[in-house]
Amino acid sequence: MVSLEVQKIGFLFPGQGAQSVGMCRDLIEQKPVAREVFDRASAILGYDLADVCLAGPEERLSATEYSQPALFVSSIAAVEVLRAEQSEVVEKATVAAGLSLGEYTAVCFAGALDFESAVRLVQRRGQAMQAAADAVESGMSSVLGMDAEKLAALCEQVAEPGEVLQIANLLCPGNIAVSGHKTALARLEPAAAEAGAMKVVPLSVAGAFHTPLMASAVEALTEALAEMPIVEAKIPVVSNVDASAHTSPDEIRSLLARQVVNPVRWEDSVRQMIADGTEGFLEVGAGRVLRGILRRIDRKMPADGFGDAK
Repeated sequence: MVSLEVQKIGFLFPGQGAQSVGMCRDLIEQKPVAREVFDRASAILGYDLADVCLAGPEERLSATEYSQPALFVSSIAAVEVLRAEQSEVVEKATVAAGLSLGEYTAVCFAGALDFESAVRLVQRRGQAMQAAADAVESGMSSVLGMDAEKLAALCEQVAEPGEVLQIANLLCPGNIAVSGHKTALARLEPAAAEAGAMKVVPLSVAGAFHTPLMASAVEALTEALAEMPIVEAKIPVVSNVDASAHTSPDEIRSLLARQVVNPVRWEDSVRQMIADGTEGFLEVGAGRVLRGILRRIDRKMPADGFGDAK
């Protein structure tokens, strides 16, 4: 049960990296409304999504084309259970945001995109990003204990001509994700340690998300977005691209297309929501990554989670 005793809640939705085999098991096995959401998604996707979440194997669940629908549907299933059991919590939502893939969940939660359309869109996004990732040996790493300016300079120093290596996710103070060619990432790890980083952790993603190496996915994603019936959002959605709140269909459509090649400004997004009057946050879906990040941004901000299997 959610115990946030505040009136203005920001709903947060996880992105890739939050998935794990067995995710949201309690909801899938014990809540018929959640199972119905998974069944509806499976009919669209063409495979048993609940089985992928519960049984994996991990290699399949972590593949971009599967992890993105899995995380999206897990979050929406959790929302529907929450709506059925604690509707007053959902009614307190005044803003939504999601980390990378999670932004699509936020757009759906905010009422700008219906569930069926969102499942199709997320599936196509995952396929397009997987194809872009398969085209080049690339990846992401989380760098702990360095500031953004110093890390950006180090990326420029380490990358060789023709290589991409740049900041991809500005998550919170001391936790920044970097994307690029695997050869450059391999050189970054010892260089970052020498420059004072506490740790460099490779991330469980298929490629260099939020960099120009994803450019081939933009065209497919733009085409998919053009076909989707996006409407005015009922509550603002804070974009990863500009850390600003949006409700306009045209703005949402444009920003979602740009997101895959632009850095995720997550820390700025959270600070903007707080500045706009958000009194607490609820992480909805798999895992507890976003709550951990939130504590690094504002330790005093009330936060809870709903839907994870832990």
